[in-house]
Amino acid sequence: MFDFSRTCAFALAFVLGTVTVMPIAVAKDAGDFVVRLRGIAVQTDTDGSTDVLGGRAYTSDDHVPELDFTYFFTPNIAAELILATTKHSVQVRDSTAGDLALGTVRLIPPVLTLQYHFMPKNDWSPYLGIGVNYTFADRESTGSSVTSVKYSDELGYALQAGIDYRLNDKWSLNADVKKVFVHTDIRVNGGTIRADDTDLDPLILGIGVGYKF
Repeated sequence: MFDFSRTCAFALAFVLGTVTVMPIAVAKDAGDFVVRLRGIAVQTDTDGSTDVLGGRAYTSDDHVPELDFTYFFTPNIAAELILATTKHSVQVRDSTAGDLALGTVRLIPPVLTLQYHFMPKNDWSPYLGIGVNYTFADRESTGSSVTSVKYSDELGYALQAGIDYRLNDKWSLNADVKKVFVHTDIRVNGGTIRADDTDLDPLILGIGVGYKF
């Protein structure tokens, strides 16, 4: 199992170890390309119900590593793409048939944001972003209550806030939060049970280390 706190501690110790041997130089600039490795906590905010059984949809949270890429068009304006895959258990709770275990689903939710970086020449540089997300459902497995379950792939949008702390010309620390707004249509047992427009709306909390090329 991925240990979020241990990964964050390892990344922090590794970067702080490199700062003693690397000189401080310039900060963010046009043409910079930054690659980050983050540990993220994906906290879903599920809202939906089935058409025939009622109840409320529920999806579990997940903690995974995430890779992201940022390109600076100017010192202030950049675009970021994050890549990760998360695994969630899915249930319908308090339906007329009781609690239904729908199994698990892996979600691939790439998020592309356009960012504005405040104070790009300072060691501490906060930023805000807005962007789009397209969530793919992959590797669905069924639970004991159903014979089949499918999730639709959907387009959504995302809001972002974060801060970079520059350690030297190449290395930085990063903390980031994103709110993704996306829903999915769930089809159970070949569509005999449906849960349309089920909101997933995850909150993504991340901390990590970045390297500038």
